[in-house]
Amino acid sequence: MENSQSVSNLTKSDMLDAIKKHLNMSRNKDFADFLGVTSQAVSNWYARDTFDLELIYTKCVFLSPEWLITGKGKMLKEEKIKEYDIQDSQNQIVSESKISIYKLKTDYYGVDRQNIPLYEVEASAGLSLLFSNQVQQIPLDHITLPNAPKCDGAIYIRGDSMYPLLKSGDIACYKTINNFDNVIFGEKYILDISNDDDDYLTIKYVQKSEKGSKYLKLVSENKHHIDRDIHVSTIRALAIVKATIRFETLA
Repeated sequence: MENSQSVSNLTKSDMLDAIKKHLNMSRNKDFADFLGVTSQAVSNWYARDTFDLELIYTKCVFLSPEWLITGKGKMLKEEKIKEYDIQDSQNQIVSESKISIYKLKTDYYGVDRQNIPLYEVEASAGLSLLFSNQVQQIPLDHITLPNAPKCDGAIYIRGDSMYPLLKSGDIACYKTINNFDNVIFGEKYILDISNDDDDYLTIKYVQKSEKGSKYLKLVSENKHHIDRDIHVSTIRALAIVKATIRFETLA
């Protein structure tokens, strides 16, 4: 879609197609990776003819806010910058062109920076519900980390089971795991566990259990917490911790 075009009565699915086309992306997976969400989330947007307005506006800085909200007007916003002649031999700026051009922010920032949505788990009624219905959850904020691995989201850490490596109030950026066969033993995981009447969320090292393949051994950094073997059937949701963030001061 060209910036000079003015199109009205677009559906949200039409707008998603237009954004993907501008990014030279044909697959939902590529678009999902760019946004930092799951492919299922994008598929759900198409199925419901909706999308996460805040996330797309934050990530797709080249979009016109009016077009994104109403589907009318020009899709792209323009930012006026100056063009420079570069001396190739010395790689130095030697003169400023008299010609002014319009370029998109993505032309000089790149499009591979992801905004990781930060969620409040309590407000989402548990990690399993958040994972299964993340597209419907409203994030508290979005996090941008340089050269960060692909993440589906981030949550605040509660409790002291991983202290002093992690403490309550730190932020854990995660990637959802849908198949227990993909568990990497020795890595840190976020687990949503339902065991009889006890439902709880925890972060632990996951190791191989001596009880067999149907069990996982959960190990804490804090040695005041004993190791536990749990049956995989008690795990409602599982995510590997890809990055953690700590604020040393609040101001």
